[in-house]
Amino acid sequence: MKPEYQKYLQKAISRKKENKRVLQKLKKLKSTDLNRLINNLHYEAFEVIDCLECANCCILISPIVKDNDVSRIAKGLKIKPSVVVTKYMQIDLEKDFVMNTSPCPFLLPDKYCSIYELRPQACKGYPHTDHGKMKNILDLTLKNTRICPAVCWIFEELKNQL
Repeated sequence: MKPEYQKYLQKAISRKKENKRVLQKLKKLKSTDLNRLINNLHYEAFEVIDCLECANCCILISPIVKDNDVSRIAKGLKIKPSVVVTKYMQIDLEKDFVMNTSPCPFLLPDKYCSIYELRPQACKGYPHTDHGKMKNILDLTLKNTRICPAVCWIFEELKNQL
């Protein structure tokens, strides 16, 4: 990971209380204003942050994998869905499929995803800062400041704008 990205993550840890205060301010905004604010910053963040220089999400967390994700992966890999589940997944405490290893078994050494076109919907949407209903996922977004440098960048920008 680039050192500057690591600095963003360290800021998220050291500014945990400050970020919680930002979260409380965000919860008071109208949904449309909140969506516009964070969604716009999402696009700016990814002009600064390159996922291929990080892949922290693929290294540290596992997405929820839905049945249609399993089917798509199986079809793309030309194996049965049951083999995908047995070989790559486990059931978590909420009874959802998640990857059975960290880092993700599909993450390549160069930080590319070996099933990028087939990846689960949760991966496609991560870090969910372009979500249409940000109010519903603000707590998750705060947690993601400890995983994703782009979310850290967004929170730092939010502090300047609020």
